[in-house]
Amino acid sequence: MTGAVPSRHHDIADDLRQQIMTGRIKPGERLPSESGLAVQYKVSTVTLRRALATLQAEGLVEKAHGKGNFVRRPLRKVMYVGGWGTLDPWTAAEAALHVTVRSTTLQAHGHLTTLLKVPTGSPLVEFTCISHEGDSPHGLARIYVPRDLAPAGVLDDASSGRDAVTRFAVLGPPPAAVRETVCARPPTPDEASCLRIGSARAVLAITRVATDSTGRVVEAGLLVFPGDRVDAVFTTHRVIDERQTQ
Repeated sequence: MTGAVPSRHHDIADDLRQQIMTGRIKPGERLPSESGLAVQYKVSTVTLRRALATLQAEGLVEKAHGKGNFVRRPLRKVMYVGGWGTLDPWTAAEAALHVTVRSTTLQAHGHLTTLLKVPTGSPLVEFTCISHEGDSPHGLARIYVPRDLAPAGVLDDASSGRDAVTRFAVLGPPPAAVRETVCARPPTPDEASCLRIGSARAVLAITRVATDSTGRVVEAGLLVFPGDRVDAVFTTHRVIDERQTQ
C-alpha cells in the first residue's frame, strides 16, 4: 500500500477505498494494524481510526474484536418471510448460513413485561441467535419465551427444536396470530458490535409477537438485520366473507 501521504482522515479513507475498489486489497484480507497504518500515513491513531470508521460505516471494512480490520466480503441477501416468522430456508441455505445460539433464563423486566404481557419478575428463557456467512455476522435475533412454554427440544439441543432456532422461526407450535412491526433505524451500540457494522448504517428491525388462541403471548422475538443483507416479504391473503357467498 503505497502512494501520496494523505493529511486527513477522509484522504486516508479515499486512499484505502480506492485500493479496495480496484482489488489491490482483496475481500477478506486483513488490513495492517491500526498503529502500522498510522505510521504509514504519518497521522495519529485517532485520525486513522476516524478513517477506518468511515469505511466501516460504508460497509467496506469490518472490525473483528481482537483480530483487526478486514475488507468485507460481499454478502448475499436472505429473505425473511413475514407471518411465518422464519428465514426462507432456500435463500438461507444458498447463503450457507450457520447460526450460533446461546440460551439463558432471566426474569421479565422493562419492555419485556410489555411485549410478553407478563408481570415483572416472571421467568423467561432468552435465545440469542447470530447468523453468519463465513466469518461475517448476517443477522441477530433475541427470542423470548415464557419459561413454562419453552420447548424441551430447544433447551435439550434436540435437532427438531434447534432447527427452529437456527431459522429464527417461531419456536413453539403454530400460533393463532403473529404480529410483526418492522422499521428501519440506526443500530444500537450492542447491535453494531454484534453485527460488526458502523453506527451510521441502517438496520431492518422486526419485533415479532406470537399469541395462542386464548390471546396469551407465547413468544416475542427481536430480529435485526443490516439493511443490505435481507429482504422482508409479507403476503396478504384476501379474506372472503362467507355470508356474502351464501
